[in-house]
Amino acid sequence: MSEKIKILFVCMGNICRSPTAHGVFQHLVEQSGYANRIQVDSAGTHAYHISEPPDRRAQQAARRRDIDLSGLRARKAMETDFTEFDYILAMDRNNYEDLIQNCPQEHVAKVKLFLEFAPELGVREVPDPYYGGSSGFEQVLDLVDAASRGLLEHLRKKHQL
Repeated sequence: MSEKIKILFVCMGNICRSPTAHGVFQHLVEQSGYANRIQVDSAGTHAYHISEPPDRRAQQAARRRDIDLSGLRARKAMETDFTEFDYILAMDRNNYEDLIQNCPQEHVAKVKLFLEFAPELGVREVPDPYYGGSSGFEQVLDLVDAASRGLLEHLRKKHQL
């Protein structure tokens, strides 16, 4: 069997958007029968919340869709992530720029905005729901779900899954 395809989702603190994307995409991968071919992780560009679980509001919103984020813990993106992962997917332009600034030139093509995989949405960035109400977490889940489905379809085609 070939090596696993490794996906890293990145936001600022790794407690709202990227763990939500991690959980949603992991759930989709498992439902699709690709858990043995695709590895999923998440990280933050900043070290604000190292080892903390996802924001309780993110966990509650995900749980309503039968997705469990409780086992995830925040970590900061590391230099080794650029070599370790095949896809490094930023939630917004600011985090994309932070990643690009730290990325070795030979790995720049791996870094993308996550919503590039859902062009039909007409939105380029997943908004940070941290300072808003619960509807922001629902919006994040909707955007992440659409992009996760687009990403999985991309992987099926590109990697002959």
